[in-house]
Amino acid sequence: MLRTDVTDLFKAAFRRYPTGVAVITAVGPDGPVGLTASSVASVSLAPPALSFSVMGSRSARAIVEAPSFAVNLLGPGHAALAHDFARTGRPRFTAEQGWDTLPTGEPILPGALAALRGAPLHRIPVGDSTVVVAAVLEVVLGAGSGRLVHHDRQFITHEGPL
Repeated sequence: MLRTDVTDLFKAAFRRYPTGVAVITAVGPDGPVGLTASSVASVSLAPPALSFSVMGSRSARAIVEAPSFAVNLLGPGHAALAHDFARTGRPRFTAEQGWDTLPTGEPILPGALAALRGAPLHRIPVGDSTVVVAAVLEVVLGAGSGRLVHHDRQFITHEGPL
């Protein structure tokens, strides 16, 4: 177990580090599931692969166990949606949010910067999280631009160059 001071400092360090925002979706045993993630990273171009980590929520367990999922990379118009998928009990997969479904069943957000359909290559337990390394099977590019960034526990938008 990590010492509390290291754990607290670790959290504080990563709150200072801005990251992109995604909503990862899959079809679970009881229907569509999704969660907001700021841990998505490109892993390999050949073959195309990405990674993300999730904790042990019901949605996270369903995504980790799913044979495939979609990683929806969010833009500046999706701050409210990112908030909804980051909190339990918030609206999810509503018509107002603009969801669609791939022919393979995964929910995607056509208005996202991009949606990447993936299948797990590796599921690696690390402490209270699971790191998923996934093959990218399909990419749907959206028409959006701009940024949605997670920084210091807030979703921050920016439409143009910094």
